[in-house]
Amino acid sequence: MSPRTDPGGTQGSGPARGRSGASPPGGGVLRAWWEGARPRTLGAGLVPVLVGTAAADARPDAWRPLAAALVALGLQVGVNLANDYFDGVRGVDTPERLGPPRLVASGAASPRAVAAAALACVAVAGGAGLSLALATTLWLLPLGAAAMLALALYSGGPRPYGSLGLGEVAVFLFFGLMATCGTAYVLAGRVPAQAWWAGAAMGVLAVAILVANNLRDIPTDARAGKRTLAVRLGERRTRTLYRSLLVAAYAVVVVGVLAGVRDPGAGLPRWALLPLASWPLAIRPFELAGRAAGRDLIPVLTGTALLHAAFGALLALGLWAA
Repeated sequence: MSPRTDPGGTQGSGPARGRSGASPPGGGVLRAWWEGARPRTLGAGLVPVLVGTAAADARPDAWRPLAAALVALGLQVGVNLANDYFDGVRGVDTPERLGPPRLVASGAASPRAVAAAALACVAVAGGAGLSLALATTLWLLPLGAAAMLALALYSGGPRPYGSLGLGEVAVFLFFGLMATCGTAYVLAGRVPAQAWWAGAAMGVLAVAILVANNLRDIPTDARAGKRTLAVRLGERRTRTLYRSLLVAAYAVVVVGVLAGVRDPGAGLPRWALLPLASWPLAIRPFELAGRAAGRDLIPVLTGTALLHAAFGALLALGLWAA
């Protein structure tokens, strides 16, 4: 489910390396676990919390936004490790895969250890979420349970929905609307209209990260039988989808501001146009997505992650300024 940003490096070792005790490329167990957590993806979970905090337009206790960030961080790392585990044991991750080495597939860690770490991250997120639910409403509990179930079923279970072309839907919901609007709710006790608009924009960009990742992985995913949306659409239409998502993110804030001009309680304030200043960051990935292939798609992926962070930071700043 995670909108993954796996830059450079080709995975060049199989599970047998782990059984022999050899260290992963780059050296060191700690580094392997750090890379396994995919630190470059963390913005996809944390930035919507920042935007939701700004959209709440409230002055809550300081611990609440921190707890919301802990939920996002725990789920983000948890889903990354869960993907590592399931793709490793299913044989989806192969030496031909582009991206940094995975813990299970490279043999840097046993499947049991990676699964335990994923569960620990989910437990941390669950504990933080429970504290927020007890402080606000218990209706947050089923939403949290749904997020954890989505985490498990993205690449796990008999029919992982990530292989059914539905990963983008989950990313939009959980890394867009739920992360942003859920944060606004636990801080303000309500979800203002501007949180929905902001959550939609962040969700669209989170989906763009996943689409860029899956565009790069079309050849290896297809050979492994992992039929992501990108595999189903094919390269040409996936490139078009990616570029459309970048445009759509900016369109959401423009339409939201126009709605706010007509009815301030139904849209975004004018200051929410501030993310338009991030467009220069979108130009290179937008252009490369139309022609690059293989390793040349890596800048598209990393550029989209940077755009997501800059767009979200500017949107939060605009909401606070208003």
